[in-house]
Amino acid sequence: MQTAHNQPTVKVTGRHLAITDAISDYATRKIEGLHLDYPKIIEAHVIVGVEKHRHWAEIVLVCSNHITIEACEETDDLYAALDAVSDKIARRMRKYKTRLLRRHRPRKEDIRHIEEKILNPEPVEKEEHHEHPVVRTERISLKPMFIDEAVLQLEISPREFIVFMNARSSRVSVIYRRKTGDFGLIEPSLG
Repeated sequence: MQTAHNQPTVKVTGRHLAITDAISDYATRKIEGLHLDYPKIIEAHVIVGVEKHRHWAEIVLVCSNHITIEACEETDDLYAALDAVSDKIARRMRKYKTRLLRRHRPRKEDIRHIEEKILNPEPVEKEEHHEHPVVRTERISLKPMFIDEAVLQLEISPREFIVFMNARSSRVSVIYRRKTGDFGLIEPSLG
C-alpha cells in the first residue's frame, strides 16, 4: 500500500498463515518506522510464516540505486519476530550507509577541479558542415547535491559520470570516474 509523504510501498505476505489487518498494519508501521535517509526505500516486502511452533519474519527492501537489503528472524511469537527482523534490517541499513560513507567519501585531494570554458566556434561553411546523427537522447533531472554526495552516488552507480546541480555553487556540474580510480569534477563557466 502506498501512503502519503513518499512512504515506501509495503507488501505483506503469509506462508501457512492468513494475513490479518492487525498483522499487516503492524508490519507496515515497522517498515515506516525505518527513518534512514539513505538508502531510500522504494518498496518493502514483508513475509511472515508459521511452521509448528516456529514463527519467522523476513523483510526484503528494494531501495534506490538498485540496492536490495534482506533480513530474516525466527522466534516463538510472530510479533516478536517482526520486531527482531525490523531491528536487524535497520542495523543493516545503518551498516551499509556507514560502510559506503567510510569507503567512498573522497579526500579533498582526490577530486581534480577542471574549469571548462565554452569556446565560440568559428563559423563553418554550409558545404563543409557534416552533421553527426544523435543516436540517443537522455533527459535527466538535475538534483541539487554537494560534491561528496555526488561522489557517493557515482560509487554505487554503474555509470561513468553524474550530472548534478552543485548545492554550493548552484551551477550544473559533472563528476566522473578517472582511469586512476579517483574522481574528476567539471564545473562549466562562461567566458
